[in-house]
Amino acid sequence: MTKAQARKYGQEALASSGISNAPSESLWLLESVTGETASKLLASQGDELTAEQEKNFRDKIAERISGRPIQYITGKWEFYGREFYTAEGALIPRPETELLVDFALEYLKGRENPVIIDLCAGTGCIGLTLASLIPGSKVYLVEKYDEAFEILAKNARGVKNAVIIKGDILEDIASLGLPECDLLLSNPPYIKSSEIPALQTEVLREPVTALDGGEDGLTFYRALKKIIPSLCRGAAAFECGEDQGGDLMNMFPGSRLLRDCYGNVRVLVEGEDRC
Repeated sequence: MTKAQARKYGQEALASSGISNAPSESLWLLESVTGETASKLLASQGDELTAEQEKNFRDKIAERISGRPIQYITGKWEFYGREFYTAEGALIPRPETELLVDFALEYLKGRENPVIIDLCAGTGCIGLTLASLIPGSKVYLVEKYDEAFEILAKNARGVKNAVIIKGDILEDIASLGLPECDLLLSNPPYIKSSEIPALQTEVLREPVTALDGGEDGLTFYRALKKIIPSLCRGAAAFECGEDQGGDLMNMFPGSRLLRDCYGNVRVLVEGEDRC
């Protein structure tokens, strides 16, 4: 099978299973098998896959058709122009979450050596992106679950201004030894428990612990509200569901809401008037 034939096979197989982005996903899976760039693969005509590569590619196409997210199949995904390791133990980085980074960069502009805390860090895509973009910063990333923490540690390798901490923000936050920060960030679980079973098949492949926000979806926001006075000397910004704006504005009086790249309410900002 040539690489061009492989792209066509993958595209047709994915499209026939109802995957709307079949051409791109076929190409991405072929990239992960060959280690070649998309531009090189698109330019190749008669180049043959090895027998091992062909089997690997067919297996990955079958995995994708079964409903496994492509981010877990490739083992990596892009967030804010940077590549992060991904696996089943952590939430997949999403483009709408980049709004938190946008806000952080604007809020911290001109501030020397800011201290940033990223709670429920998962892959670390939020905090580690900021650590890379603001070299003078010190970023603390907190994650509770073993599998997610392993992924976080892998992504944090070589990021000298990042500190990763294993801990549960619903327990005693003081025991984690976190400093007072200029900006507190989090993409916490915020889906109502009753809504979890109705989620898309792909989303259900992600860890339920990263999705389930309790009976009303607000469990972690209540915890964050308690945490802010002891940890945050500046602003706090949290990702939220598009239908949670009203509840969160009531919970955090004086806060404001930001809309994501799709036009949906996505981030709550609290405490911009501090310091």
